[in-house]
Amino acid sequence: MSAIKRNRPPRVGDDPRTRGFLLAFVLLTGAIIVVGPLAIIFSQAFGRGVPVFLQAIAHPDTQSAIAMTLITALIAVPVNTIFGIAAAWAITKFDFMGKRLLLLIIEIPFSISPIVAGVAYLFVYGLQGLFGPALQSADIKILFALPGIVLASMFVTAPFVARELIPLMQAQGRDLEEAATSLGASGWRTFLMVTLPNIRWALLYGVVLCNARVMGEFGAVSIVSGNIRGQTNTLPLHIELLYHDYQTVGAFAAATILTLLALVTIAAKLLLERYGAGHRTRPILVAKPAAIEEKS
Repeated sequence: MSAIKRNRPPRVGDDPRTRGFLLAFVLLTGAIIVVGPLAIIFSQAFGRGVPVFLQAIAHPDTQSAIAMTLITALIAVPVNTIFGIAAAWAITKFDFMGKRLLLLIIEIPFSISPIVAGVAYLFVYGLQGLFGPALQSADIKILFALPGIVLASMFVTAPFVARELIPLMQAQGRDLEEAATSLGASGWRTFLMVTLPNIRWALLYGVVLCNARVMGEFGAVSIVSGNIRGQTNTLPLHIELLYHDYQTVGAFAAATILTLLALVTIAAKLLLERYGAGHRTRPILVAKPAAIEEKS
């Protein structure tokens, strides 16, 4: 064994100097790119004291931006969760024409700039767009209102849940669902008692990432919202307006909310990885079909 170790070629990092250089480089880069900006956000937000910070957060325009962001997330995240589950179920449990096309469609939002997506919505729902005249005659407002913000947010976050579920469900196969169906279980009962317990960690992981992206989305929303202060501004757009108006404390105070959201997302991500790592690839094999048969 010792002879094998002596003859083994050296790995990158075996040299203490190389290891020290790599660690120093990573720590320095992380401090400059990540830690430094985060420290600046909090120092600027609280630089004039907590009362000024709370006053900035309590401003009506900031409260409106927070409310708009929360409402958008409450609509977009559940819809994308349902879409992700349905898409993953269809792709992994059934064989049909167009499966590759569906996979391609799911990947499109990751390949297109969010700003391009926002401009595309203008050409679809704008006054000069494809459905613009019909929507105007029906007095339905999509752009520069909540529906447009929700649609843009749903577009950029559509793949998150599906991309977490598809590899896991492909690895688990179809045996459990087919066994449950052969024993007389309905589709919904099979999903609730067999499929959902096996994908719950990956599902939660995708939902957490989707929610974080919805609340932090800027590009597509900036195009379709109209940037109407106090009406159609989400929190990222409101931060930009405050900064351009030289309201530094207000901008950084609002930015702390998104920063705290990012930290909470990271914490939730780590918890899901820690507690779900042993379950995400391990199907629940305890006699689920038998239980289903008894309840049928």
